Amino acid sequence: MTRFGYTLMTEQRDPRGLVRDAAQAEQTGFDFEVMSDHYFPWLSAQGHAPYAWSVLGAVAQVTERVDLMTYVTCPTMRYHPAVVAQKAATMGILSEGRFVLGLGSGENLNEHVVGKGWPTVTNRQEMLAEAIEIIRELHTGELVDLQGDHFQVDSARIWDLPTEPVEIGVAVSGPSSIELLAPLSDHLITTEPDADVVSRWNRTKGAPRIPGSARAIGQIPICWDPDEDAAVARAHEQFRWFAGGWSVNADLPTTAGFAGATQFVRPEDVADNIPCGPDLDAIVDAVSSFWESGFTDVALVQIGGDTQERFLAEAAGPLLEKLRDASGS
Repeated sequence: MTRFGYTLMTEQRDPRGLVRDAAQAEQTGFDFEVMSDHYFPWLSAQGHAPYAWSVLGAVAQVTERVDLMTYVTCPTMRYHPAVVAQKAATMGILSEGRFVLGLGSGENLNEHVVGKGWPTVTNRQEMLAEAIEIIRELHTGELVDLQGDHFQVDSARIWDLPTEPVEIGVAVSGPSSIELLAPLSDHLITTEPDADVVSRWNRTKGAPRIPGSARAIGQIPICWDPDEDAAVARAHEQFRWFAGGWSVNADLPTTAGFAGATQFVRPEDVADNIPCGPDLDAIVDAVSSFWESGFTDVALVQIGGDTQERFLAEAAGPLLEKLRDASGS
């Protein structure tokens, strides 16, 4: 059974709008909601970047049923892992057990703001592994003193913990990240519908199995609009950065960098990669690649901050019906 989620995209929506969208998405019937955790939008046209954890606290209070998740937080530079452990524990309590901590190795766009430089991908993954171990240790409620290769924790303790420990999902892609991080994780996160990633995860010693105790959680952008031309134009304006791929996107430091890197991406290029317009069946066809690749969860990103209310009111309900019929859910 595939679960379908709604993305609270902080890069394209103000804080109060995100909270309203969260409540409406639950009422519409989504199974879970994920939230990006950025300091910058990718492109200036998106126009927003509120503090995700404040918004999540509010979202926990206007929803009752949906699971909540960061997609994803980097616990190594902008945030120390001891601070992330405290934030996640608090969210576990506020959501009454509905929160999953989604973690990743980060993007230069967001992490450079604290002036610590930008490590190589190997170092970022090693930092993430050490950070996960610190978070796990702190979530026991014990006093923690630790001097690691990358982090120091000095007499730290989390005083308010949820009844059950917060589960951790981790963003992975290639073989090295899966081998290192899968045994430390509860759930897999990745944005490409790649069956090989799921298969490699399941072959990794110590990794929780998918399906089983672990979920494979993907994400896909869509741009629903009654006017197809308007949808393509909006997707090109706000989401053409998506064409760069992770290996490029992770290293760009500013919105100007993303604009420059995508200046030759055409509207038709975006439309070839993102379903745009009113055709719900085209969206279902695009999403189907995830469940066909063994994913258990897929979060939809509706492109355009000012389109969320109309999407949720007019298209999301019928789209969820079609997705559940097509996936056998």
